[in-house]
Amino acid sequence: MPPDTRPGALCGILSTATGAVEDDCATAGTGALASAAAVLAARLGAAGVRPDEPVVVTVANRVADLAALFGVWQAGGVAVPLHAAAAETTRAAMLEQVRPRFLLADGELITLADAPPPERPLLRGAALVVFTSGSTGKPKGVVIGHDRLAAKLDALQELLRLSPLDTVVLPLQLIFIFGLWVALLSLRAGARLVLVGKFSPAALRQRLQGATVLATVPSMLRTMFGEGEMEAPALRAILTGGEALGAHLSGQISHQLPGAGVFDLYGLTETGSCDFCLAPRDAASGRGSIGLPTRGVTYRISADDAAPVTTPAGAPRGELQVRSPFGMLGYLDNPDLTEAAFVDGYFRTGDVARQRPDGFVEIVGRIKEIISRGGNKIAPAEIELMLSAHPDVAQVLCAGVPDLRLGEALHVAVVLKPGRTASADALRDWCKARTERFKVPDVIHMVDVLPTGPTGKALRAGIRDLAEARKL
Repeated sequence: MPPDTRPGALCGILSTATGAVEDDCATAGTGALASAAAVLAARLGAAGVRPDEPVVVTVANRVADLAALFGVWQAGGVAVPLHAAAAETTRAAMLEQVRPRFLLADGELITLADAPPPERPLLRGAALVVFTSGSTGKPKGVVIGHDRLAAKLDALQELLRLSPLDTVVLPLQLIFIFGLWVALLSLRAGARLVLVGKFSPAALRQRLQGATVLATVPSMLRTMFGEGEMEAPALRAILTGGEALGAHLSGQISHQLPGAGVFDLYGLTETGSCDFCLAPRDAASGRGSIGLPTRGVTYRISADDAAPVTTPAGAPRGELQVRSPFGMLGYLDNPDLTEAAFVDGYFRTGDVARQRPDGFVEIVGRIKEIISRGGNKIAPAEIELMLSAHPDVAQVLCAGVPDLRLGEALHVAVVLKPGRTASADALRDWCKARTERFKVPDVIHMVDVLPTGPTGKALRAGIRDLAEARKL
């Protein structure tokens, strides 16, 4: 896949933006944001940043985070977002892969190494490296090009029609592609962007009093609706994705916020996000589906040995594969993984889908084992590797279990070494000290043997049976 050839396409957003950005502590017009970005760009230039050099940017949904991203781009670098509160293991793994010379944190430029990282042709014209969960437990760096992301913003603006009259509330973190594109699109449209640093139902409800657009994931919505009637008199649109919305939550939104149209979005970081949309006008007829492809996106449903070719109802199904002009440039330093991710130019999503008679596409299962907990994607192998390092643990098996609030909860079965006595609570506390909160298992099942299938191989589906049997 050839790299983009015209870098910096996103840099012009601030030159024409007319809105403002606020966080929990500060507010800035786009002019002030542009000035702050220029200062950071000058510092990077003076430090000798090279074209297309990756620069790590710590983020926590602050105004300064956006200034840092634009500062890196204006200096000709590639921004690599890292959450300011990331666990040390996550931070170390990212730095090991990226090998950055510079890191921007709280407006300060920190030098991590004397020598620059090696030149990487894949980063030519790149804007971002966004890390996502890998099926082997090692995060993957998804390289996103300036031109492709800028063109995706064009397509999304046609769909969403943001304007200077909008106030967009964003509780999604800027380490995720969903949060990043919403922030950039809001700035480009001249809207007022409200960054929410830490999700709190009460705080978010308060922010919604003047909001016209909310970008969130279904688990956040379920939590808020679970705390009483929602009041958002000006809300005209809810942008959501990352997990299934569900008929019950969709009904709650329609009943309590009848003026808020829901844009239910499906997509992956690798494909440029938002490949499908169930738009408000199709909410009733398309319920239960991911809707229709967005502009520029094509797809096919390909039979796969891991995805039987028919559903119980007899409708054809198979792996959903997506081709998009807005997709990634590739995985950082992993050409083999990049090549394996595509078939005939189509990205293999790992989701099993079927084409409904009404034309809508419906997700009916997964081939890949990634767990979607509250919209956060988690590789079971990552959790298994972490817990396997505990001195009392002999075997670990992790799986997602359906959950009304989170979509999927993180369940783990653990077999202890002979004579060891670690409890489930102790193991959870051990995890809390080593990873992000959303990766800490919701439930740890202490078992004598792992669940297995007919061949004797450990079976993740057995964890769901275990959870059901224990009525958790």
